[in-house]
Amino acid sequence: MTGGGFDGVERRGLMFVLSSPSGAGKTTLSRLLTERMPDLKMSVSATTRPMRPGEVEGRDYFFVDKARFEAMAGQGDLLEWATVFDNRYGTPRAPVEAALAAGQDVLFDIDWQGTQQLREKARADVVSVFILPPSAADLEKRLHTRAQDSDEVIRGRMSRASHELSHWAEYDYIVVNQDVDQAFAEIQSILRAERLKRERRTGLTGFVRNLQRQLEK
Repeated sequence: MTGGGFDGVERRGLMFVLSSPSGAGKTTLSRLLTERMPDLKMSVSATTRPMRPGEVEGRDYFFVDKARFEAMAGQGDLLEWATVFDNRYGTPRAPVEAALAAGQDVLFDIDWQGTQQLREKARADVVSVFILPPSAADLEKRLHTRAQDSDEVIRGRMSRASHELSHWAEYDYIVVNQDVDQAFAEIQSILRAERLKRERRTGLTGFVRNLQRQLEK
C-alpha cells in the first residue's frame, strides 16, 4: 500500500538525505523542510547515549542500551549506524520502511558514512544532497557566531570539514548555502522533482490504464 500523491497518483516515499560539514546550515535547512514540506518527517535514530533533560523517547531518539543496540545491528534491524564520541547512533529499519510504503518521505541528517550505508541497502529509495558553504571564511564565521565551541574545537571542526568535503561527488545533488532562503528553495525543488519520478509513482500504471479505458468508451 502506498500513499497518494498530490495529484491522486499513489507513490512510494523516499529517503531524503542532507549532509554537510558542521556549520554549513544543514540543521537549519532540515528544520525548514520539516516545517514547510508536507509528507516529510525526520528520521528518529536509536542511540546508546543517556537521555537529556527535555528529550522524549521516540520523538528525539529511541534510547537503548549497548547490548540492545549491538543486537539490532547484528540482526539487520538498522539501516545505518555509527559511533560518535563513544556513543552509538543508528537508524531503525522498520519505521522507515513502513513510512516509505505509506508514501511518506523520511529526512535524514547524517554524514557521508551513513549515506553510503543507506545507499548500499536501498539505493533506489535514497536521494542525497550535500550542502557546501560559500567559502572557508564563511564557514569559520558561522562556527564562531554559534558561540558554542572554543577556538580549539572550531579548528578541529574546520579540519574535519576538509575531509568531509572530499566526499561531495558521492551525492546526487550539491547545494551551495550562500543564502538560506535560496538554498531552501533549491532543496525544496529537488524534493518536489524526485517525488514525481516515474519509478516512485507506483499508482501510475493503474492511473494510465483507467485513462485509456475512459478514452476508449
